[in-house]
Amino acid sequence: MSDDDLDHGGGAAPAPEPKGEAGQGRSGGGERGGGQGAAGAARSGSGSGSGAANGTTGSGGDGAPGEQPRESSPFDSAGRSPLGGAGTTGGAGTARAARRSLTGPRPGDHRTSAGRDAYVHYGDRFDLRIGDRTHFVQGTVPGETLDHLDDVYCETAGYQRMKERLRSHRVLVLCGEPGSGRKATALALLSEVARRQVFRLDPRHGVDEITADALHGKAGHLLEHLTEEVRTESEPRHSRGERSDPAPRPPVRLSELHLDRFADLLGGIDGYAVVVVGNGDLADRLLRGRYGMYCAPPPADEVLHRHLRLLLRGASEDVLADARALAVRPDVVTALGLEELRPREAARLAEHLAGRQRGDLDDERLLGECADFVRVQAREWFAGADRPGTLPEALPSLGAAALRIAVAVFNRSAYSIATEAAELLTWELAVTLDPEHPAGRRLFGTHAERRPVLARSVLEDAELDLGPVKVPVRAVRFQGDALATAVLGEVWHGYHNVRGPVARWLRALCDDPRPEVWVRASIAAGVLCSWDWIHGYRELVAPLAGTDDPVARMAAATALAEAARDPAVRPAVAATVKDWADSDDPNLLETALLTHGYVLAAGGLRGSLDAVARVVRAHDADDVDILVPASFTVARLLASGEPEPVVRRLERWLADGRLNLANVVHLAVIRTLTTRTTHLWGLRDVPELDEHAARPLLVALLATRPELAPALGALLRHSLNTARSGEAALDGLGSLLRRAAKDTTALDLVCDLLPLLAVERRDRDRLRGLLNELVRDRDRPLDKSAARRMWDAVAEGAKR
Repeated sequence: MSDDDLDHGGGAAPAPEPKGEAGQGRSGGGERGGGQGAAGAARSGSGSGSGAANGTTGSGGDGAPGEQPRESSPFDSAGRSPLGGAGTTGGAGTARAARRSLTGPRPGDHRTSAGRDAYVHYGDRFDLRIGDRTHFVQGTVPGETLDHLDDVYCETAGYQRMKERLRSHRVLVLCGEPGSGRKATALALLSEVARRQVFRLDPRHGVDEITADALHGKAGHLLEHLTEEVRTESEPRHSRGERSDPAPRPPVRLSELHLDRFADLLGGIDGYAVVVVGNGDLADRLLRGRYGMYCAPPPADEVLHRHLRLLLRGASEDVLADARALAVRPDVVTALGLEELRPREAARLAEHLAGRQRGDLDDERLLGECADFVRVQAREWFAGADRPGTLPEALPSLGAAALRIAVAVFNRSAYSIATEAAELLTWELAVTLDPEHPAGRRLFGTHAERRPVLARSVLEDAELDLGPVKVPVRAVRFQGDALATAVLGEVWHGYHNVRGPVARWLRALCDDPRPEVWVRASIAAGVLCSWDWIHGYRELVAPLAGTDDPVARMAAATALAEAARDPAVRPAVAATVKDWADSDDPNLLETALLTHGYVLAAGGLRGSLDAVARVVRAHDADDVDILVPASFTVARLLASGEPEPVVRRLERWLADGRLNLANVVHLAVIRTLTTRTTHLWGLRDVPELDEHAARPLLVALLATRPELAPALGALLRHSLNTARSGEAALDGLGSLLRRAAKDTTALDLVCDLLPLLAVERRDRDRLRGLLNELVRDRDRPLDKSAARRMWDAVAEGAKR
């Protein structure tokens, strides 16, 4: 074929020139998913029937005499997103990341043995296990505890610098997370510089309250500094409006001045002290001063090895090696659900491994004990997080709790999204705790580099899937795959009063038009519904499904489908969706249709397709509010990994003869031309489609299911040859051809498809007219080399 053939239609009737800006706009709009670029070709080809589709008579222009009002056609909405202009459905990567973050053991599958474990920290007790005895250190630290520490302690990074600073300043502040080895490091330092004379000071009294009488000469002192709001908890509080005399003292903030005074006291008696402080604003402030140092956890494997040597003392090296090998066995690592154990956890694991080697535990019991680790961490995070029960004292703890919940929902997502969600949840928690005094936001609190530590998470460079493209982000990630489920389970099951603010928070996130937000929130809502259907449905799903916001309705459908993943909850979900499908409320009806796109609610493809057909048959053939979500659902089912039964059902609907079912087929086929595969994500993984995520669904199906090409071609040809759908289908095909011209793989697949669409002469004329218009588009002309291949492929249709 020559360039002249392309320019003049190769013998076909020449397509009309675009008329001004309006014509150019139609030619250049194919990439928007409705694709108006082929409208002229539809008129130039024989049999497209555009006039009938438009429902017009007469030949005048706009407002010309004799022109009849244009009838509404459902194909005016072909390719329209069910979210309308409110947003997009997002990319498959977002949904996949959300599902993987919230998979794992269901809360309650394993018991928690924290109450029997001496390495778990509750309140202000400091516990160390020596053999089978537990010592609660109050006052003097026993020599046997220090002896035990000599056997198992591993130096943390910077230990020698800590010792030098302690000797020179008399006071050292160690900052870190509970379980990171802060207190063990403090005891080791004090034992060394004070010749094993170590005392523990009462943590209920701050540094500002310590007097010389409370200190011991030539000795070391350990003080666990409690946050200011905890220190004031024991003081009398009065209800609003009640006067008291004298008024309660405001909390005293630990400062360098207090530490200077403390150092002077210790210098007078030749003593030393280490103050242990948790991460947060106070730690940030002290780390910038002369006394503060960060206490990094020592390597967990070294801590484990030292504890195993002590616990298996007298055993052979082979037994010790077997115990260490057991620690890295895949099922044990999976049960733990943590990337890096903290020293306290490593010591606890050593005890379980030693018990397994001695025969005290079998494999099942060992895995059960390991599965408790993340639940113990979650329980520590939220136990008494709102103390002392008033604002603003409880606000820092509420902020930390909100951050942990937000990371559970947005694990491996953008840190900016997670931290903004955490601020919204902090506000919900604050107004629930104290409705009369809503809290504001701190502007310069804990720095972003340190705040993730509060949630046992890290920041890392990653890519965020936006659907067609991926963008670089700074992502936040839990240091353990099982933490997300453990956190949500602890909050949902352990603290009923937290359910209200969490539900309101998730509903607000489900209204967010950004798929990176509403997809994550809706999947989390579905998980919570599966744990407690009665409460979750009423507080999460029902309010979203009945709203006028299309994003919220899509979120409700996603949550329902995710809840239906649990076989015990699926019948309740199915009954709910069936009731909505019979409802007179159009919002509930649309939500029911969208839910069936995920397959799970009906238990399989057949049930989902049956449900869609029932709704469609009960409504008018041109009811756009039904046809748009129904066709989107059918397209999503085509992308669910089992397209064969869906294609067969579409063929049956066409053969049925009913106009409403046929319209759904045509609209669904048009969607396969214009909708990228990634936008039709489901709640089940379809790895074969990942390679084609950015391509239109029809191209992805041709690549992964080549045996379906004849059936898919026949469906598309039927849509092209039908008067009411022909123009929209041709526009969609034009969009597909434009994309294929830029993609070698897609071009090969499309060239194999075109002969199936060019069976008769009028088919070939229509397709040649389309190619001619695309090549002649003055704004975005189709690549001529690609057009030649397409032209030759159309000609091959005559040989079939």
